[in-house]
Amino acid sequence: MLIKARLGDVQKFVRVTELHLEEFLITAFAKFGVPAVTEGVKVVDSTGTELDDDVFEDVVKDPSVGVLTIKYDTEESVMAPSSEQSELPSLDSSDSQETVILSESPSAKRQRLDTEAKNLVESILTKKPGGEHIINEYSRSKSLTDETRRKMVNILAADLTEKNGTSPPRQVKEKYARGIVSLFPYLRDPFSRTGHEHYYYGESGTGYLAWRIKTIQRSTARDKRSSYRASSEGTSREDGLGGPAARRETQFVPESVLSEDECKEAIALMKHCPDEDTIKKKMKLTFDFRRNMVLDPQQSSNVLSLFPRFKDVKGLVEQDFVLMFGEDVSGKFLEKWTTAFKKKIIQQCRKLPSTSELENLLLAADNPEDGTEVDDNIGWNSDLINFAAVTPDSPLCPGS
Repeated sequence: MLIKARLGDVQKFVRVTELHLEEFLITAFAKFGVPAVTEGVKVVDSTGTELDDDVFEDVVKDPSVGVLTIKYDTEESVMAPSSEQSELPSLDSSDSQETVILSESPSAKRQRLDTEAKNLVESILTKKPGGEHIINEYSRSKSLTDETRRKMVNILAADLTEKNGTSPPRQVKEKYARGIVSLFPYLRDPFSRTGHEHYYYGESGTGYLAWRIKTIQRSTARDKRSSYRASSEGTSREDGLGGPAARRETQFVPESVLSEDECKEAIALMKHCPDEDTIKKKMKLTFDFRRNMVLDPQQSSNVLSLFPRFKDVKGLVEQDFVLMFGEDVSGKFLEKWTTAFKKKIIQQCRKLPSTSELENLLLAADNPEDGTEVDDNIGWNSDLINFAAVTPDSPLCPGS
């Protein structure tokens, strides 16, 4: 978009790609051939009214906006050397009481912003549970495992939304991303412009932080809808404390988000794909889609028909458990299967709608007529775990 801009007695057209005040200032200063300044300056319209970032887009879209004038505020600025001042555009009489100044050099400003962002992230990780482990792991190995990286993103996204709401400004998200690679320089992407785009890329709104925030937004929206529905009906679900209807925060941070068409394509591919590694990869990419199905009462009964490979590919249920609850919780569940969960799952399965698969599993689980115990080696234990975990009405359903 072309905007008429004025600095001193020079007026030019400035082309901007994003309608943000800071972006306009940086582009305008480059157009006028002077060092960029984003602090200690103000932009006013033809009536002399100052523009803030929150109204900038609306104002410049108005055809009658006219020329935007950039002015320097001497109270927030440092005087520039006279040799540099002579190269700046001259000011008219209306600006006679305002002095043209230069801010710190771009490299100094970048270093200052990196330091501020680094201190912010380090402070958060130091204070939050599990943060010290993340810092120590990086100190030992100069890298983070996928699980530790997910924990770090979860901690920072939670802090970010707690302080700024579920729709934080772009500049704040960029500051957190900048802080990550400043505190952990070996996590920087050497092939990107700033090195932190994989944590947050403002141009497209993508990255680990952006995806995690979107998950928080969806969860918050569902909670609000559920709360409103319960209050309007005058009832509360006592059974909502557990099971597939529970709104839990997933431990999974996707590396990429599939569109609706890409998700349908992945589901269709898995149904006939013979390669188990490919199936597991596609199941991981469709985890969020599957979890939303489970939480929808109208779609939860279709999970097995839409994802039939749960029945014949081992490890898919365990993978969903890890994505949902993390390695630690999933490991504890399997450890306590025979002592704490086995009888309870059998009782729950007896309450489910009858199917041939369920009847076969329950038949195998029943004790023989002579009263002897069923041998755990016959294989029904793992089958029942898998069936109970993917059955929509079961408390072990993926996404519950």
